[in-house]
Amino acid sequence: MTESDISYLKNVIHDVPDYPIPGIMFRDITGILDDAKAFQLCIDTLKKRYQDKGITKVVGTEARGFLFGAPLALELGVGFVPVRKPGKLPRATHSQTYDLEYGQDTLEIHQDALTEDDVVLMVDDLLATGGTIEATTHLIRAIGASVSHAAFVIGLPGLKGHERLHALNVDVFSMVEYEGE
Repeated sequence: MTESDISYLKNVIHDVPDYPIPGIMFRDITGILDDAKAFQLCIDTLKKRYQDKGITKVVGTEARGFLFGAPLALELGVGFVPVRKPGKLPRATHSQTYDLEYGQDTLEIHQDALTEDDVVLMVDDLLATGGTIEATTHLIRAIGASVSHAAFVIGLPGLKGHERLHALNVDVFSMVEYEGE
């Protein structure tokens, strides 16, 4: 991505102060979705970066990971696999519980969504602390598939999520980065 591309994306990502709680600057990616040029730029950037990595499946985390993961999977000519909150997938699932700042959450994936032959790219809109994508990594590896790449529209390096993923031998790519929360 060029500096001009990064600037363009930052101009369509809306900053919403004190959302969802006071002191948080929410980065709203819906500005990308309603700007065809920005949305296409995101998908094209990811396609170019991952088209020669042997990816066989794209896994997107609920819910905004679906928005970027599914069109990217189409561009790469591979399947898309959703990772969802409990009770949202109709067939037998694997689940992974993980810690949040105040409590726990759980993610699920269909047991038959991946095979040991799959090479997976994980996609989500935002990397903050990395808890969700770490749990997703564990789900994918529990099935036996290979995962060593994760892509995000936005990264918040100050929250150390990239370090958490590097400890799992996952390469992290964020199109734009912001300091703070």
